[in-house]
Amino acid sequence: MSNPIQNSNAAIHLQDVHLTLTGAAGEVNILRGISLNVERGEAVGVIGPSGGGKSTMMMVIAGLERASSGRVSTAGIDLGPMDEDQLALFRRDNVGIVFQDFHLIPTMTALENVAVPLEFAGIEDAFDRAGEGLKAVGLDHRIGHYPGQLSGGEQQRVALARAFAARPAILLADEPTGNLDSKTGQAVMDLLFDLHDTAHTTLMLISHDRVLADRCDRIITLADGQVTEGAST
Repeated sequence: MSNPIQNSNAAIHLQDVHLTLTGAAGEVNILRGISLNVERGEAVGVIGPSGGGKSTMMMVIAGLERASSGRVSTAGIDLGPMDEDQLALFRRDNVGIVFQDFHLIPTMTALENVAVPLEFAGIEDAFDRAGEGLKAVGLDHRIGHYPGQLSGGEQQRVALARAFAARPAILLADEPTGNLDSKTGQAVMDLLFDLHDTAHTTLMLISHDRVLADRCDRIITLADGQVTEGAST
């Protein structure tokens, strides 16, 4: 497959990206020459078999894993030359991430969970903005509750509010409904796409559910560490 050429609208640009990890069994090639473009404001679904590299690709895009070779540009920024501190600041300012397992701090209220990353970013009205974010996901009546007092669907809505509160250029969602029942998962996905449409945020959604992925503008298929379909628009 030919490598896509980066364009001025690219929110995410990967050029021949490889990731090789070394373990007890030797070297394992996780990503094997991935090249793709995602345009600003685009919603892209990522599907493929388990172990195909979907989550790892998302981690590379977020700068949470470092590519062994190739170029990674996210939000127009080349991640290659950055050290870990610079990558942390990059994520703070540009990327929101929603995981399958919520990753809420159990000793903090819903409001505090949303506000803390905003405080780290130096936003003076962090708690006001956090309250607005929880209201946007229909949880303004639960701001004082702790994660253990919330249902799974409510916890994921808090995670969505946290991811969107900093108004990131890019939102990465890795199986965000994986721990939810179908009805709750559908409600969370409706909310995710509503927030995406309102904020015009670039969205990359990893999902095993083709029906959910079909709601995106485009679908990318990953298998065996390679993009097999949908690399460029």
